Amino acid sequence: METKPFKAFRFDASVVGDLGSCIAPPYDVISSAQQKQLYERSRYNIVRIIKGEMRPSDDGQNNQYTRAAEYFKRWVQEGALKQDATEAIYAYVQDFELAGAEFQRLSFITLGKLEEFGKTVRPHEEIFEKPMIDRLNLKKATEARFGLVFMLYEDEERIADKIIEKSTTQEPLLDCINDDNVRHRIFAITAKEDIDSIVRMMNDKSCIIADGHHRYTTGLTYARECPKADAKYQMLAFSNMRQKGLTVLATHRVVGNLQDFNMEKLKTDLRQNFELSQWKFNAEPKSKTDAKQKMLAQMKTEHYKDRNAFGIYGCGNTFYTAVLKEKREMDTVAPDMSSAWRGLDVSILHKLILEQLLGISEETLLKGEHVEYVKDTTNAVDNTIAQVDARQKQIAFFLNPVKLEQLKMVTEAGERMPQKSTYFYPKMYTGLTIQKL
Repeated sequence: METKPFKAFRFDASVVGDLGSCIAPPYDVISSAQQKQLYERSRYNIVRIIKGEMRPSDDGQNNQYTRAAEYFKRWVQEGALKQDATEAIYAYVQDFELAGAEFQRLSFITLGKLEEFGKTVRPHEEIFEKPMIDRLNLKKATEARFGLVFMLYEDEERIADKIIEKSTTQEPLLDCINDDNVRHRIFAITAKEDIDSIVRMMNDKSCIIADGHHRYTTGLTYARECPKADAKYQMLAFSNMRQKGLTVLATHRVVGNLQDFNMEKLKTDLRQNFELSQWKFNAEPKSKTDAKQKMLAQMKTEHYKDRNAFGIYGCGNTFYTAVLKEKREMDTVAPDMSSAWRGLDVSILHKLILEQLLGISEETLLKGEHVEYVKDTTNAVDNTIAQVDARQKQIAFFLNPVKLEQLKMVTEAGERMPQKSTYFYPKMYTGLTIQKL
């Protein structure tokens, strides 16, 4: 893939104060409550641009996109955002803890030439239309790119990783810890020999989009429409798949608003293709916690055995683990897909359970109806269970994470996983570097 250094616009601490108060998670994971918190954190927080407040008076001339453009222009004029004087590739280091273990993920931020999806750039999951329109409107209004597209590549020699590690001996451009206790650091890689090494290394690499499918796809659309040469290059963050800090978590599903939903009927139907184990509990909180942990433990055990397993909770006093009896059951419902795709837990859940047993079609999923996607963050499982207990939702399905080898095999077959199949942790923050056309 063709890459090149650039002069990023970055927040200037002498004007904005705390740099950590100006950055934000990606737009698509910011809740309404977090949006409000980010607004209050700093008058320069990037949320005003990437996910600005909508107002009842909004129209074609005054809306969240026109206000984003105004914020961006004003911040540049005030010196809150300044362009670096020297072209650089930016090292991005994230330190985090997961299940009691410490990890470090290394990435580098650079411009990459936009390629149509194919051998060089491979998407891995389906996307939704609404976010596409939203991101394209923002690009047109601001003529800039704020969020990072997270790309994966493979390099056994760890050429870029070694350069990133060397760069951490410098003073960081940014060093902050976010609300999830993830440390984010940015360093400038400016030495010509280091930049040339990374560019050469990437020339023959193909990449998988790990996160940011909507941003990359709207980048392609914008590049076709915009006459500016810079529009053909997008700000991308690359991570080597061979590093230990590359962590994939699960994305669970919670379902609601189904007419005539019956848990007993679903259990009967499930037993046709799945071995169903049940974990009962009583009114004691510890009993419920123990039952939940047994469900999750069996899921994990089956995952290591290369079997397809789901955790299920539909209120009542029981958790369930459903394990697929025969993988060939997917051959009939997805005959045109590869064996790698048919072997994904999420494909099996969508085809054999959501579609066949609950009547939720792929078209319905793409519209965002009935199914809510829950990233496996701290307390995600408990919060999902609480939604079902409160009758806000009818049933929850808990999944194991996708394996990186599965990700490679599916994309090499030219296929995409169902939407929201993966959750690469931690998220790459927005506002670290900005690409202005």
